[in-house]
Parts: sequence; C-alpha cells; structure tokens
Amino acid sequence: QVQLVESGGGLVQAGGSLRLSCAASGPIFSGNVIGWYRQTPGKQREVVVVTYKNGMIVTANSVEGRFGISVDQAKNEVYLNMTKLKPEDTGVYYCTDTSHWGQGTQVTVSS
Repeated sequence: QVQLVESGGGLVQAGGSLRLSCAASGPIFSGNVIGWYRQTPGKQREVVVVTYKNGMIVTANSVEGRFGISVDQAKNEVYLNMTKLKPEDTGVYYCTDTSHWGQGTQVTVSS
C-alpha cells in the first residue's frame, strides 16, 4: 500500500509563492501518473497538475503559467511549485497517483 504524505502548505499573501512536497513510501511512479489535485471552497476536487511516466504533463487552465510540477525519483518525492498565488487558489491540496491519496495540505492565500 503506497502512502503519500504532503507538506509545505500554509498562509501566503496574494502574489506570493509556495512549494508543496509529497513523499511517497515507494517508487513515485508506482503507477502511470503522479500529481496534485485540490479542493477549493464550494467546488469539487479538481486536477491541478499531474505528470505521467512518459513525461507528459497536464496542467489546469486556471494555474497554467503559475504552477509547475517536478519529480525527484531518487527521493520518491513530487513537488508543486506555486507562484503568483491568488485568493481563489485557497484550498486543500492533495498528492495522488489516482489510486492513493495523501491526507492533504491546506493552502490559504490572503488578498
């Protein structure tokens, strides 16, 4: 059973940056995909950015140009690099390989 543990959330002002980390208990690409989803207030959980084992990256339109994903396979970690944060980015961010989910980390962006 793969375990995913997120860290790095917090409170940041609009326009600021945060970096979320996700540590996996096994190979980061135990499946075909790894990445980040989020649940913002009043909305369903949605994809933020995910990366596939073949290198393809899928990024939500709402974060295109502001958020990026990176993977360190040696450390079994995946990162979400968030810049130019907006209040509407506030929510709980989850690391997932779509079969397993982390517990989530809260990101709050103040205006």
